[in-house]
Amino acid sequence: MRIIVATASGGAPDILARLIGEWLSERLGQPFVTENRPGGGNNIGTEAVVRAPPDGYTLLLVDPTASINATLYEKLNYNFIRDIAPVAGIVLLPQVMVVNPSFPAKTVPELIVYAKANPGKVNMASPGVATPGHVAGELFKMMAGVDMVHVPYRGGAPALSDLIAGHVQVFFPTTSLSIQQIRAGKLRAIGVTSAERLPGLDVPTLREQGIDLVISNWRSVMAPPGISPDQRKALIDLIEAMAKSPAWAEILKQKGWDDALLTGDAFANFLKEETARVTNVLKSVGMVKS
Repeated sequence: MRIIVATASGGAPDILARLIGEWLSERLGQPFVTENRPGGGNNIGTEAVVRAPPDGYTLLLVDPTASINATLYEKLNYNFIRDIAPVAGIVLLPQVMVVNPSFPAKTVPELIVYAKANPGKVNMASPGVATPGHVAGELFKMMAGVDMVHVPYRGGAPALSDLIAGHVQVFFPTTSLSIQQIRAGKLRAIGVTSAERLPGLDVPTLREQGIDLVISNWRSVMAPPGISPDQRKALIDLIEAMAKSPAWAEILKQKGWDDALLTGDAFANFLKEETARVTNVLKSVGMVKS
């Protein structure tokens, strides 16, 4: 059995997929392989699952990029809402605005002042075009009225490495990807995109600092179209058991993730609503035509 991740190894989707695979492997008594298929704005990995046999042996770890792509790309070889079978939404990953420790700004207002005084000289990394990290950055730029140069990477891990090395200055990674480097002093966190401050990370929200940007990065498991109701129900039951276990609660605490278990019709409705919301966001920042 395999979980396909449409991003490079080492990022938050990869970490979560491996944790889910370990849980399922122990309960189903067979190996679960995490298969990274980055590229094409996550469309390569997603399409691989759309084309996979609906036998329950292939799953997809999905993040908001799927909803973004449904709006951003005029022509895809699949329809996200129609061609991927929802299994369960699992977690919300707040994003944290981080800078290299050598960067002169120590707060969001200081960064805004610096960026306005140095237009086009601040480089903003992202895991790739139209990824949640990119969208968060574009929203920040619009709301703060600053000019930062977008530098896309093939995944969050290489973007974070270049930020630590000082090749770029600003990034909006998930907490799970960046929290260890923040605690080690390799990165400076200056704001979080959650509505409230995060436990274990005493950093002001962007809203507290004058930028009313609240956004979270959801993660879910989906399957190829045509999966049988019995197989889908079995997967839902296993993931629900994982999400309600004490071991999972401890993982959420360590990673800085928020519990967001949704299954069945509730999860399917969330996906439809989220895709519509993302459409409005992308139109508001001019990434797609109105």
